[in-house]
Amino acid sequence: MSALICTLISLIIATPAMAHQEEAHGSGLPWTFDPWIVLPVAIPAALYCVGAVRLAWRRKRPGTMLIRALMYSSGMLTLAGALFSPLHWLGEHLFTFHMIEHEIVMAVSAPLIVFARPVGVILWGLPGAARRVVGSMMCSPLIRGPWEWCTSATNATIIHGVAIWAWHVPILFDAVVTDTALHRLQHLSFFVTAILFWWAIAWRSDYGASAWYLFVTMIHTSVLGALMALAPRVLYVAQTQTATAWGLTPLEDQQLAGMIMWVPAGTIYAAAAMTMLALWIRSSSEREAQDA
Repeated sequence: MSALICTLISLIIATPAMAHQEEAHGSGLPWTFDPWIVLPVAIPAALYCVGAVRLAWRRKRPGTMLIRALMYSSGMLTLAGALFSPLHWLGEHLFTFHMIEHEIVMAVSAPLIVFARPVGVILWGLPGAARRVVGSMMCSPLIRGPWEWCTSATNATIIHGVAIWAWHVPILFDAVVTDTALHRLQHLSFFVTAILFWWAIAWRSDYGASAWYLFVTMIHTSVLGALMALAPRVLYVAQTQTATAWGLTPLEDQQLAGMIMWVPAGTIYAAAAMTMLALWIRSSSEREAQDA
């Protein structure tokens, strides 16, 4: 773990100089402004701001929304940081940073947004007529039925797990690196299925079940990370082909990426599982005390 941290710090420190060598135009690390990614992030953020102001004005108690607003803002900022900042550009050149980008989207941004429960506030950001139409559509059986099915804990865990494993099949992951449309689809798949998973964990399950599904996700993502980290040869040829320009061999780049999924990301799921387990024990103790 210490070797992993030291290597990442060295890479981060060295990236400005390396980027300057690789980029013929300008200096520093470029930001990414793909409208197909920027707009789906910017529009809900703008609607949330408008909705929050309207609700605060109507309720005359803006302080009650502060915690959720901070969580949503943190989730959207980390999402934007992963997809727009130089981290995204670095991820196109090093598997290690690509993995960091994905883990931020799935294990940091998604749970923050889910725990903020932003849907109601976003609806209030719409004009009155549009708000009523969208609200009615969301309550219709055509939307409510699939949503309820996808956010059941078992289904959401399987859907999210399938997305993670499928996109990490080497031939498909390498195709993502060379195809912009597939890259967008990969990011969308990771984010949407992570939203389903964390929504099931936060709002559709009791504490004990949530701890179990978090533990299952930690196990299978750790196994996938270990397979990448311990593989004796390079599995992701296209993704690691520029690693030598950054002071790493392709195999070392793949190993670091696997370690990111195995240890830091696994720690997030483990911490969330332990939190849910602690809450389950506390709630059980409180019920026993009330029954006594």
